[in-house]
Amino acid sequence: MTIKKLPLESQPREKLLLRGAQSLSDAELLAIFLRTGIKGMNVVALSDFLISDFGSLRKLFSCSKEEFCRHKGLGEAKFAQLQAVLEMAKRHLAETISKGDILSAPSNTRLYLSSRLRDRDREAFLILYLDSQHHVILDEVLFEGTINAANVYPREVVKRALYHNAASIIVAHNHPSGVAEPSSSDKRITDRISDALALVDIRLLDHFIVGDGEVMSFAERGLL
Repeated sequence: MTIKKLPLESQPREKLLLRGAQSLSDAELLAIFLRTGIKGMNVVALSDFLISDFGSLRKLFSCSKEEFCRHKGLGEAKFAQLQAVLEMAKRHLAETISKGDILSAPSNTRLYLSSRLRDRDREAFLILYLDSQHHVILDEVLFEGTINAANVYPREVVKRALYHNAASIIVAHNHPSGVAEPSSSDKRITDRISDALALVDIRLLDHFIVGDGEVMSFAERGLL
């Protein structure tokens, strides 16, 4: 059955307009993005098939161009559109956390860090540089490593924080394993960074570990 033959309230676009985006399933949201189905499969059925074939909506979003384009109903044009949508979402989150006191909206911070780090297949160490009002000056990935480690140098963290005239910083790194539990080396490097920053009167406000679906805070755990 084609989409147009479905009841109006069951058509993804109309359902979104009537009830809001949160009311749609993953397949219905993807259907609005894809817009058209393929021969013998309407766009919702195609979307459901693709999510099942990839394993999840997230895996579809994070796959390579080659893998994406191998699937029926997809191609380079759709891949380009998807990357643009994902980048807009990241920039929206970045703008959201940069406009106000980052400590007043920890959920936005978690979402942003997750969008930046979660799907990397190697460890990456990111720093959010903050001014005296806890507004984000900028962020950068300072160190990158292997699948289970990234060498982090407190001296370089201090140099970059001073360069950006930061009053405080928040650091984060991902665990490609998906487990957001701090290792003993994570705890040691956090203490070393905190001590090094204290020598130049810069505070380490938090260290987040980004896992698969979870973002752990050292501050909330009482580890900082």
